[in-house]
Amino acid sequence: MLSSKKILLATVVAASFVATGAQAQAKTHKAKPVSVATTNVTFHKVDVGDVKVFYREAGDPSKPTILLLHGFPTSSFMYRNLIPLLADRYHVVAPDLPGFGFTEAPDRAHFKYTFENLAKVIDGFTQKLGLSHYALQIFDYGAPVGLRLALAHPERVTAIVSQNGNAYEAGLANAWTPIQTYWKAPTVENRESLRQFLQPDGLKWQYETGTPNPALVSPESYTLDSALMARPGNEEVQLDLFLDYASNVALYPQFQEYFRKYQPPLLAVWGDKDPFFAVAGAEAYKTDLPKAEIHLYNAGHFALETNLGEMAPVIRNFLDRKLKR
Repeated sequence: MLSSKKILLATVVAASFVATGAQAQAKTHKAKPVSVATTNVTFHKVDVGDVKVFYREAGDPSKPTILLLHGFPTSSFMYRNLIPLLADRYHVVAPDLPGFGFTEAPDRAHFKYTFENLAKVIDGFTQKLGLSHYALQIFDYGAPVGLRLALAHPERVTAIVSQNGNAYEAGLANAWTPIQTYWKAPTVENRESLRQFLQPDGLKWQYETGTPNPALVSPESYTLDSALMARPGNEEVQLDLFLDYASNVALYPQFQEYFRKYQPPLLAVWGDKDPFFAVAGAEAYKTDLPKAEIHLYNAGHFALETNLGEMAPVIRNFLDRKLKR
């Protein structure tokens, strides 16, 4: 386990890259330049039941809200460079899920770590902040959490941006094999075999695999993830969620029915070399959403880390066309 001093050091190091990283990315895209220096991102915590949810916020609350939901093994930190590129036009809110980032969540003895409960917390979070309507940006774990919100409150969701956020079995790539084995046989041995994904090398692997140029991956990303993953009891939380991910796959037909019934505007921006979520998962959206817009990038799972310069203007253009400002 890492000491609290080491966790603090990792946090400080990670935070030091935020402003400079956002400004560097802003210079790479061809859309109208964004004044990152005048876009203030603020940091808050709010009590949602027994969970103290940490979140990042930027932009004018009177403008349309974009709710950014992160995935495993990261936190709202993954959106640190995208938030300033949206906040000039939108109200941007990015919470940390229970068990991740700086959200303070109960011990496993008092809080069951399931995706149903993660979604309930985020649903309560949106209500606590008075977010009656919002576009969703979903990634990895954020996809089933966000889509559970859409099932519960379809009238609230104004659009969806999916960055390697899966909702189809066709999208489950080979890296899921050991986790699927755990679903079928939740033995101690199969649970222990998954700890490799939670170790520093395993976390770094998820960031760099499929990335043509690993030098573009900022080391503070997986370093911060590793520091927070090492908190007492957190590995067991993550293993619980690995097991419960099967409940999301069971909901895929309901997610797809939601797409067919409500036809939400959807943009998929997808790293095409993602070892977890295959391109077929992006293309499958068109099965139920014929007007879905699909953009593939030469990138891995964490495409925003390496391809934000290409992706940000596409996201902004989509939101500008689909949301009323």
